[in-house]
Amino acid sequence: MTAPAQLDKPVAEDETTPQHPWVAIVWNDPINLMSYVTHVLMELFGYPREKAEAMMLDVHNKGRAAVSSGTREKMEQDVTRLHAKGLWATVQQDS
Repeated sequence: MTAPAQLDKPVAEDETTPQHPWVAIVWNDPINLMSYVTHVLMELFGYPREKAEAMMLDVHNKGRAAVSSGTREKMEQDVTRLHAKGLWATVQQDS
């Protein structure tokens, strides 16, 4: 019986490229009031009013705002929570 051939350890993709964080993005919509978007950001993420208002203004004026960042799984959970509150949100890898 011969010994199995020695194989090089495979290089995983995350070992060769830095992992970029993921972000949850809230998009502007014609339905929700600005005060409601501020309220949801404070409620779901615990942001102080000033930070939640600044993010809401980005949504209103720029059309979108990244409201949280982390692993893809966590951002998918955050987007699900935002959807449950009636906000338009998506997950995107930050570059």
